[in-house]
Amino acid sequence: MPDLKTFIDENRGNFVESLKELLRIPSVSTDSRHKEDVKTAADWVASRFQELNFETKVIPTKGHPIVYAESPPVPGKPVALVYGHYDVQPPEPLDLWVTPPFDPTERDGNIVARGATDDKGQMLTHVFGATAWMKSVGELPIQVKFLIEGEEEIGSANLAPFIEENKELLANDVVVISDSSQFGPGQPAITYGLKGIAYFELKLVGPNRDLHSGSFGGSVRNPANALCAMLSTLIDEHGWIHIPGFYDDVKPMTGDERENFAELPFDEEKFKEQLGIDDVHGEEGYTTLERRWARPTLDINGLTSGYQGEGAKTVLPSEASAKFSCRLVPDQCPHKIGKALREHLEKVCPSGIKMEFKEHHGSPGFVVATDSPYIKAASSAIQQGFGAAPVLIREGGSIPIVANFAQQLGSDVLLLGWGLDDDNTHSPNEKFNLADFQRGITASAQLWAELAKIDK
Repeated sequence: MPDLKTFIDENRGNFVESLKELLRIPSVSTDSRHKEDVKTAADWVASRFQELNFETKVIPTKGHPIVYAESPPVPGKPVALVYGHYDVQPPEPLDLWVTPPFDPTERDGNIVARGATDDKGQMLTHVFGATAWMKSVGELPIQVKFLIEGEEEIGSANLAPFIEENKELLANDVVVISDSSQFGPGQPAITYGLKGIAYFELKLVGPNRDLHSGSFGGSVRNPANALCAMLSTLIDEHGWIHIPGFYDDVKPMTGDERENFAELPFDEEKFKEQLGIDDVHGEEGYTTLERRWARPTLDINGLTSGYQGEGAKTVLPSEASAKFSCRLVPDQCPHKIGKALREHLEKVCPSGIKMEFKEHHGSPGFVVATDSPYIKAASSAIQQGFGAAPVLIREGGSIPIVANFAQQLGSDVLLLGWGLDDDNTHSPNEKFNLADFQRGITASAQLWAELAKIDK
């Protein structure tokens, strides 16, 4: 048998071709037209574990399936649970893709396709890290369990009850998740904090049909105007959010943490250039990294009203709607904020308008201790895989299920992102650097060896 490193080096091309196979499956969880595609992706993932003779199950839920697999137990050694997801965001707007979103293309050292970095490519690094052990050594040095879901992009509604009902099956010492980013090119990172999320939808209804804006303008309340006015009460020009009680549970950043952020080699001018903007913006009194990683935010995600076609059409729209979300920091409660938000919007909703308010998915923020033996093990593995020591960072994104792992299973969590900030996650032309894909496989394989050194 080849040794671990030799096997990984010799199978670089095979790993990429397998990734392309999975990326071709349009497993868009939010779109009912892709229900069968999502199931196909689940079966594809399960087949990779079955090839390793892992105990494997494709578990149906009220929504999309969960794939569970486990290698044989290794007495006296830690147990790791790898979490990932095989579902992806919708690819629209399609006209902004250089190549079709489900036709994976190699370009400039990257693989470009929907799901490349979020999360099919990153998730597969751990599948292939385990594959390298099984094919070159014949066994893993610890037991590794895999929990791969198909609903992460729609809030993981069916995963939380599955965890609650299967605590013994999922019992572990540490959860490993790769669904985030490095600090920058050539600078790997371990993420020790994630923001939570609270997602909302507001719909306003005025007249019973679209009206002629000349004949009726000035005599009927315009839902689009009302929507703009109501949303403007939620956040001001200084980045301060005006939902009553929003900041009540926000813990101030410590001086040490602010100092650690300041020492990271963040280039704000390059950041602006990368995004095509001439200035940064956010809550006053905080740096860009602090606002991105450790302060709560509110952003409008979508606006709909009136005529959207080419040219002009002078209508006073019957309806207007907005989707918006808050990214939360630890100790903020999504449902508490949702209740306060509903009450606030009801107060500012003008006469002549009917309001419908909906709370979508939500989850709390999460921070882990940075001095755990699991972080030390991951640091060593990443050093071996990437050739550079990782820095410790927080992340502005959310992985809703992370808090459940800590609360329901009592697990430590390792957030090991192999992606980059410019991977266009959730945007057209999503990509994943192929060199980092291979480095992630090596780091994953080394992680199992490093975790095996920890005394239980």
